[in-house]
Amino acid sequence: MKLARVYVTAVLEGPIDQTWQILRDFNGLPDYHPLFATSHIEDGKPADQIGCVRNFKDHHGGHLREQLLALSDRDYLCSYQILEAHLPVRNYVSQMKLWPVTESNRTFGEWWAEFEVDDADREDTIEKVTDTFRLAFQSVSDRFAT
Repeated sequence: MKLARVYVTAVLEGPIDQTWQILRDFNGLPDYHPLFATSHIEDGKPADQIGCVRNFKDHHGGHLREQLLALSDRDYLCSYQILEAHLPVRNYVSQMKLWPVTESNRTFGEWWAEFEVDDADREDTIEKVTDTFRLAFQSVSDRFAT
């Protein structure tokens, strides 16, 4: 078992405030991400409350539970950890942060995750996490493309 790190960046077509309004919604994955089918916040808590847990499924029935660790509208930052997943990961922590690209009124996004994974599952798991982050950024960016 080794520590794995995934790091994905993208320049998104939308201005930072509008892009952030989409990505900051901890319960909003099915609204913009093509991999995810359903999501709800457990115990009726608000989706922006630190400590809330999102419970969601992908279109193939894969189930995940993630807990919100940090959310900053000032810093355009969201951090969370996986509590349960169909992926073979342990101690998974992730953070997404946005930066303004002032010359073009676009947004620079970075999304990273660190987790433990067995060697046999390492390559496939890193690819799945990477693709998940890339698809999220691409789907949000596509909303602003002209």
